[in-house]
Amino acid sequence: MEVDVMICGGGPCGLMLANELGRRGVSVFLADEKESTAFNPQANATQARTMEHFRRLGFSEEIRAQGLPSDFPTDIAYFTRYAERELARFRLPSAQEAKLKARELRGSWSAAELPHRVSQKYVEAVLRRQAERLPGVTVQYGHQVLDFDESVDGVRTTVQTRNGGAPFVVASRYLVGADGPRSLVRERLGFRYTGETGVSRDFMGGRMFAVYLRCPDFYRRVPHAPAWMNVTFNQDRRAFMAAVDGKGEFAFHTQLRAHEKEHAITDADARAMFTSAVGIDDLDVEVLSKGGWTAGHSLVAEHFQRGRIFLGGDAVHLFTPTGGLGYNTAVEDAVNLGWKLASVLKGKAGASLLDTYEFERRPLAIRNTGYARAFADSLGLFTPVAEIEEHGPQGDAARAEAGRYLGEHGRAEFNIPGVTFGGRYDGSPAIVADGSCAPVDAPNAYTPTACPGGRPPHAWLEDGSSLFDAFGFDWTLLVLGPAAEDATPFASAMNRFNVDLRVVRISDPEISALYEAPLVLIRPDQIVAWRGSTASEANRIVNRVLGHRDEAREGEFTVLPSEMRDSGVRQ
Repeated sequence: MEVDVMICGGGPCGLMLANELGRRGVSVFLADEKESTAFNPQANATQARTMEHFRRLGFSEEIRAQGLPSDFPTDIAYFTRYAERELARFRLPSAQEAKLKARELRGSWSAAELPHRVSQKYVEAVLRRQAERLPGVTVQYGHQVLDFDESVDGVRTTVQTRNGGAPFVVASRYLVGADGPRSLVRERLGFRYTGETGVSRDFMGGRMFAVYLRCPDFYRRVPHAPAWMNVTFNQDRRAFMAAVDGKGEFAFHTQLRAHEKEHAITDADARAMFTSAVGIDDLDVEVLSKGGWTAGHSLVAEHFQRGRIFLGGDAVHLFTPTGGLGYNTAVEDAVNLGWKLASVLKGKAGASLLDTYEFERRPLAIRNTGYARAFADSLGLFTPVAEIEEHGPQGDAARAEAGRYLGEHGRAEFNIPGVTFGGRYDGSPAIVADGSCAPVDAPNAYTPTACPGGRPPHAWLEDGSSLFDAFGFDWTLLVLGPAAEDATPFASAMNRFNVDLRVVRISDPEISALYEAPLVLIRPDQIVAWRGSTASEANRIVNRVLGHRDEAREGEFTVLPSEMRDSGVRQ
């Protein structure tokens, strides 16, 4: 079998990459050794930036219809135990409310889409259905990658069905390992994880146990308003639990104590863990699956690519699951790599464009794992006092103090426009800097900026549509203000490489003020590549952002070694 790109791994990163490539006419073979997409809920939060990318591909509404009922509150609530005292609650809109609020919000949360609380199992199913509809995309679960061999011209990957069929070879131009934390592709390349692991905390550090369960009576027996995320705070059974379907299915995770051994935990033990966290012993609980996992990872691989082989998702970064950052970072890996691979394969971009993948994504992975670690520290290092469940004045005082802290923590972890929208690719060879400086990177505040290297500022247009909806699937040139700058030089420069450029003219003065320049070039991944007042250097700019070395000025496409980039050096 011959394809353009071989993808190892059918999680969010691999499936999103198949969608990005397939929509650009790139042939793909995706293999995953699991029998199907995820059964367990896994990640539970789709950030607004990820939803904007789903909107760009045309299926954000399908994603938003998945999981919880449209009117289910997506609050984060903290309790001593789920059926006992509520300590704090950070209120967030339901899916139905989020669609309406998105059109009202400005500033930090001005976005085409707001976050959506949905289990990864539902997202993967949608991504798979969408990928399988694309011509040239083959998705095969139950297929194990045995080995691969890279040559100057391509990669030969040996694949075998899980049921023991004869091995076969997939020949491809490129190989992408999106095959999880135990990535065969990463191990074969010899790339190690760097960062922090084995962090010990009272909660969200060390050995954890996950139970996917069904308890239909939960909402009838528990005297509190429903919430999407439910967190216990006591000295006996610390846990967090995401509502999966809003009807009684939950993804329950608890910190294991020293005497609790993962391999010895029976279904009865798992039920007892859950009922202890609830504070009601006689609940009818069905265990759907269970297993141990480890919290306390903040790991990023030392490299993301070599030659014709690339890595993404958990294969190159491992998070403690606070803030929902792991899965969302994996999706953006695929978004970044997809248009670059397609551009090179179609002859639109120079091969050096692919060297910018690691340059851009590795620092973002380090940034995001750092934010997740800080959230885990904030929650896990805050420990309950003995009086937290006592009756009387001492218990009341302990709960009031805990409630104040946990309420602030909830806002800090789940109101994160800066984390969501503030990731940047400063210094990348695929960005043309203009000498301006982006606002300070902060998790809970985001200042929209068109400083090249980041997400374009969002705005709603007069007809009620999003500015992002006006962007082309490939490249976009915004022509802003009343002067109607000439876009012909950019159209001609892109046309030399058969690149589709959509020219969008907007006279709205508020949007002009947001972008601070009459001409703004937007990449296919909806990142500002360049902005300026004249198109006189269009050829040079286009050569640079498309990685055409032979027509760019000498030295413009030098990619620094990762160890220099990590130390803060920029060309």
